[in-house]
Amino acid sequence: MRKAIIVLLCLTPIFSFATEMTNGDNPKGVKGLVSGIGRFIDSMTVRGVDPRYIEAPQKPWQIIANGNISQSDLKLSSLMNAQDFGSDTEEYLKWEPRIKTDISTYAGLWVGYRGYGIGYSWNVGGDKGRILTFGATGGSYGVNLRIHAFENNEPEVNIFGKYYDEEESPDEPMYLSDKGGYLLMSPINVRTLMLDGYYLFNGKRFSYSAAYDQSVIQKRSAGSVMAGFMYYHSHIKYDTDVNADFIFMMNDIGAIKQWQASVGAGYAYNLVPCKGLLINAMAMPMLTFYNRYKVWRYDSNLKQGILAEDDEDIYDDLLEWKIYPEEKSDNHGKMTVNIDARVSLTYQYRQFFFNVYGQLNRFPYKDKKVKGRLYDWHVNAAVGIRL
Repeated sequence: MRKAIIVLLCLTPIFSFATEMTNGDNPKGVKGLVSGIGRFIDSMTVRGVDPRYIEAPQKPWQIIANGNISQSDLKLSSLMNAQDFGSDTEEYLKWEPRIKTDISTYAGLWVGYRGYGIGYSWNVGGDKGRILTFGATGGSYGVNLRIHAFENNEPEVNIFGKYYDEEESPDEPMYLSDKGGYLLMSPINVRTLMLDGYYLFNGKRFSYSAAYDQSVIQKRSAGSVMAGFMYYHSHIKYDTDVNADFIFMMNDIGAIKQWQASVGAGYAYNLVPCKGLLINAMAMPMLTFYNRYKVWRYDSNLKQGILAEDDEDIYDDLLEWKIYPEEKSDNHGKMTVNIDARVSLTYQYRQFFFNVYGQLNRFPYKDKKVKGRLYDWHVNAAVGIRL
């Protein structure tokens, strides 16, 4: 899937240009082909736009150095009842690990031609992750791809429970409530992929790319109703032998994959209070119509020892823990509502530009007695030059 998306993003302008060339003179050689592709993208940038509102810079290339501050907040919730283990009591334990990464800092580069480009950011502090981005924007449309990977070996865990103590209060329930860090010998690995696109109904006077990749310049204030789509995929994985205790507390789940597809409509506005300055805000509620997830469950000798109430302490040597694949389930969740929200500030000075923008997304899922949600936000600051 990932490779297919990248190929499509790279080849779309080439296919379109090839079609256009059949109606005119064909340039010769590779140099002619590249030159022709550039001319086609240039024409697409200004086609149908009002020059009083949108200007295409003479210098088409953009080289951008950026810094990115981001945070991923993954919360899982697992409910374990005594009845699940053959008991007729009302005892239960709710286990809520929260994988909230430190606020992470990235530094990277983005290179593009008229809004078609690629960027890569390296982690310089925080979640030990990496970010790969692709972008393709035109006058009335845009497509963006963001891939993020990170790991965490000490999630914060909230524990809530109800139980009966035969010695202290055999008839009255006792309640447990605690919170703290839970050290894992092998980290939880999380990978996310988000592909989103949009169509502007006022692309003649409003430019999304002016606010987010600076491939054109917004000269006057304007807004637009917009339609959009989003594809999201995540892979959460912690299925190693030394995590047998964590897997047991997660109702035997050791890995989760999720796919979501959403469509929505919203509004975006570009405010130009003075020459060179642009303020953008966008909000798009989205209906998630496709919500599929897979979970992998595991048995373990640790679990069997706990349920058998062996006198031998199974916790003595975690290197002896072993997990065994038990089952895999493929489920489709209900329709849900997400939101895509962004704000941006841009300043232009000659061939230089400065930009800062922020984005927030929320992705929920639910599987029987295990549920969760992922908040993902990032703030990007960039300085670029046109060549």
